[in-house]
Amino acid sequence: MPPRPSTPQDGFTLIEVLVAFVIVILALTVAYRGMLDGVAATQLSNRTQDALSRAQSHLAAVGHGMRIGPLEQDGDDGSALHWHVRIVPAEAAAGISSGLVLYRVQVTESWPDPSAASGRRSVELRTLRLGTREASP
Repeated sequence: MPPRPSTPQDGFTLIEVLVAFVIVILALTVAYRGMLDGVAATQLSNRTQDALSRAQSHLAAVGHGMRIGPLEQDGDDGSALHWHVRIVPAEAAAGISSGLVLYRVQVTESWPDPSAASGRRSVELRTLRLGTREASP
């Protein structure tokens, strides 16, 4: 059997191979970027959960180890987390005994995050607590 004559349609041209490589590279780039975004979102979620847990601990300490009264305190929890507790009297509430006062309690945990617009992210918890009236000096 004689060999078949070669035609211009045999095989792929160099340009077709290059275009195929470019398409594969673009697809891999998109997949890689998606994985990086997923990892970043997971890290942010873990950091937020840690900050929320620590803020809940600080909130639980109010009235149990930390007096309920006008107060502002802050400090560092480690791992670059900064906490701030603020306790202020709420507006006068009718019907509450004169010896008791309603206080607004706010706990904020913040941490540095270069991807945030302000350079920091934070979680804030607020609640109301009933405490005794401070004696006036």
